[in-house]
Amino acid sequence: MRTTTAPATDTVTMLRRNLVHAKRYPGMTIGVIVMPVLLLLLFDGIFGGALGKATGGVEYIDYVVPGMMLMIPAYLVAGVAVGVASDMTKGIVNRFRTMPMSHPAILTGQVLGTLIQGLLGVVLMVAVGVLIGFRSGANPLEWLAAFGLVGLVIFGLAWLGVGFGLAASTPESASNLPAPILFLPFLGSGLVPTGTMPTGLRQFAEYQPFTPMTETLRGLLSGTSIGHNGIVAVAWCLGFAAVGYWWSRTQFRRKSR
Repeated sequence: MRTTTAPATDTVTMLRRNLVHAKRYPGMTIGVIVMPVLLLLLFDGIFGGALGKATGGVEYIDYVVPGMMLMIPAYLVAGVAVGVASDMTKGIVNRFRTMPMSHPAILTGQVLGTLIQGLLGVVLMVAVGVLIGFRSGANPLEWLAAFGLVGLVIFGLAWLGVGFGLAASTPESASNLPAPILFLPFLGSGLVPTGTMPTGLRQFAEYQPFTPMTETLRGLLSGTSIGHNGIVAVAWCLGFAAVGYWWSRTQFRRKSR
């Protein structure tokens, strides 16, 4: 009779596999991390002069960096989906299922690997922002809270990415399914204040999940009040994680039969 190893040990093993795979095949990881950095340089260098007039006296680089930090979690959703879909179509997951291991660790290791890669990408984003003029009035505790929120956003969206990957029939289709999530950071307060938008778009921007996340980050990094945005942002993150986890586990069990 087969005996399974401890779920925590299996999760660490799958996490190590995910990180080694990202190191050996860095194309997707570099793409989803470098693209938001390039967008930061683009918006600050080319559009910053015009868009900065709408930020109420705040330097545009200081306004836009918190929004750009959330571009990385959004872009990572597609990377997670493609990675999971590739594993499913190549048969490696079927091999794992025949082994004496905790099968949910296959998914959890993917999510934790994405979390580590995403946080490293955000560190790079902030470093580039500092080089081109970003300045923060946050104290160490506020910086810790900011990165904690970013980590929670990555964690929640990574589980949604796993769900997209399991739902896709091919890696190519997996890269397209999360497209609506990729656009949400652009349709919130990340680039310009929502008050500058037309009425219909402004209402959507104010109530979509990335706006309270952005405003919470912006408040933490500037040392100003975040109001109710922090609670709303955390609630959205936990909701993403709960829905993504349930969706992923349901699909994974169904495909295991």
